[in-house]
This record gives sequence, structure tokens and C-alpha cells, in this order.
Amino acid sequence: MASKLSETLAAAKADNRAALIGYLPAGFPSVEGGIKAVRALVEGGCDIVEVGLPHSDPVLDGPTIQTADDIALRGGVRIKDVLRTVAEVAAETDAPVLVMTYWNPVDRYGVARFAADLAAAGGAGCILPDLPVEESEEWRKAAGEHGLDTVFVVAPSSTGPRLAEVTAAGTGFVYAAAVMGVTGTRAQVGNLAEDLVARTRATTDLPVCVGLGVSTAAQAAQVAAFADGVIVGSAFVQRILDADGDEDTALAAVRTLAGELAAGVRRR
Repeated sequence: MASKLSETLAAAKADNRAALIGYLPAGFPSVEGGIKAVRALVEGGCDIVEVGLPHSDPVLDGPTIQTADDIALRGGVRIKDVLRTVAEVAAETDAPVLVMTYWNPVDRYGVARFAADLAAAGGAGCILPDLPVEESEEWRKAAGEHGLDTVFVVAPSSTGPRLAEVTAAGTGFVYAAAVMGVTGTRAQVGNLAEDLVARTRATTDLPVCVGLGVSTAAQAAQVAAFADGVIVGSAFVQRILDADGDEDTALAAVRTLAGELAAGVRRR
């Protein structure tokens, strides 16, 4: 049986568009505010949402998301708050809710326990950017037992054999990092992304979704022309930071940007 994540991506493809995937960290700007912000992503037009588990050593995340993570961590966010964010958003929307997390917090929490608790919260799966495929068997077994998808990240530096290895282990979709480097909005989307998507597709039937750098409708349209999904995170975080503590302004800005990006992924 197809997972909710797979069904959502298939529905976008049937609609002749890319899926829009929005990311925000849990606990930012507060636990309650973060729940409202993730909900606003869906209200604005995101098909799928990623809830980040704030981490003190975020190797993939650039300065914007690091700032948000720091705010969340200083606010005392815990894994239970991340799971609560997932649960409330999953209960109130139709969007699949993924957790994006580095491996250490999952390992400390307990692999089987995390999978069980994420599934109980209504989560659709996990994106694990720093978990090597070679060391992922315990997680993938636990995830599979609870119907969770496991999304792995590929990069422009990934060789053909490595792409095949990663895509064979993953489910849901493949996260293609559009650039070599950390997350953050960029003036233009690098030309490495299209080549990476083509090389990844040669190894798998899984949808390939592109992240790292998209912040405008025009960029979303550019990526949607060759990818199955467009992933946006830093641009949403920046809108909340720019609101400077004004919750209504922040939520309105997130909804507006999601709407603009949703229009962008339809421009084919």
C-alpha cells in the first residue's frame, strides 16, 4: 500500500506540477508559535511539510536555520515538543508531516521508541541527512514496522554507484541537495541540480525533490521544470525572523510566500 507521502507526490505529478515541500524547525519562534507557523505553510499551499528537530551542531543548515534552531533550543524545545508539533499539524491538515533530524537525537532517544512515537503522532516519515545508508538498517527496520518513510539526501558529489546505493535504501522520495554547501536562500539556483536529478532518476523510480536555495516563485518554477518536488526552508524562516516577534505578521508572511511558491511550482 502506498504511503501518504507517496500518494501526495503522485497526486502532484498527476496534476502536472511539482509538489511544494515547506520546512520549519519545531519550537521556533516558540513551541506554540511553531505549530501555528507549520500550519500556515499548509494553509498557504504546501503539499508536504518538514518539521525540523533543532540541533546544536547542524552540519547541513546555514546561518538562517541555525539562528532559528538557536532560538528554539534557548526556548527549551525538546523531542516531545517536536512530536507534539507533528501531532497537531497532522491532526489539523491533510499534508504528510515529516521530521527532518540529525541522527544523534534519534539515537539518544531510542531508535525503536522514536519510530513508534513519530508514527503515533501521525508523522509520515523522517529525513536523515547525516545517517549513512550503511549504518541505517536499524532505523529502516523500525520505520518500516511503523509505516514511516525514510528519505535520504544525495548531493552533486554523489557518484553513480553511490546514488544507486542511497536510492535503493530510501522510500518516499530522494532529497537532492541542489548545491554543495549548507542551506540558505540564493540569488540563483545552481545548474548542478538538474544534472543531479537526471543522474538520480537513472537509479530509481522514487520522486526526486530538490532543496537548498529556493526562495522565490521564479526559482520554484525553474526547479519544478525538472524535479518532482521543490523544498523550501530558509526563506520561510527568514520571513518569521523579519517579523521581529509580531506573530500575525509572521504567519501572514509565511502564508503569502507559500502561496507564491505554490503558484511557481505550477508554471510548467
